Amino acid sequence: MFLKGLQDKFKVKSGLKYLQDEMQKPASVVERSKGVSSIGCIVDVDNFGNAEVFYELIDEYELRPNAIKIIGYKREYDKNSPYAIQIFSDKDLGWKGDIENGYVLEFLGREYDLLLNYYQEDNLMMKLLSVKTQARLKVGFGTLDPKINDLILNTSLNDFDLFKSELKKYLKVLKEL
Repeated sequence: MFLKGLQDKFKVKSGLKYLQDEMQKPASVVERSKGVSSIGCIVDVDNFGNAEVFYELIDEYELRPNAIKIIGYKREYDKNSPYAIQIFSDKDLGWKGDIENGYVLEFLGREYDLLLNYYQEDNLMMKLLSVKTQARLKVGFGTLDPKINDLILNTSLNDFDLFKSELKKYLKVLKEL
C-alpha cells in the first residue's frame, strides 16, 4: 500500500514535468482546411454532468453525426457504472504524462478542427489531455493557463447556452464558420 502511494506520487510528479515541458514548446500546427468539420470535447463530468448537450453542436454547425467526440473526466471512476460518454480518471495516469486508457488513446488518435476544453478546475489529467490533443483551434475558460487554449471564453461552466452562443460568435469573427 505504501509503495503504491509513493508510485502514484512519482507519476504525478513526472506528469507535471511533462506538462511543463510541453507548454514551453511552441504549439504544433495542425494542417487542416478552414471551417469546423470535427470537434473534440474534454468535459469535467464532476462539475458539469450533462455532457450530452455537446451533441447539439451537430445541428448548430451542420456536422456529420460522428463529427463530435466527447470524453469526460471523473475523479473517482467506477467501471461498473454506466455513463453516456467515455470516461477517464486519475487512476489512468501513467509515467511521463501518459494516460493509460483505451478511450483516451482513441480520442488522441484523431485530429480535430476544434477542441473544447470544458473545465475550469486546474487538473493535471485534463490539462495533459488538452496538451496532447491535435487540434487547429483550442477553446476553453479563462481560469486555466492561457497557454493551453487559443481562444478563451469567460462564461460560466453551467451556462452552456451562453458558451455555445459566444463560441459561434467568435468562430464567425475568425472566419471558421
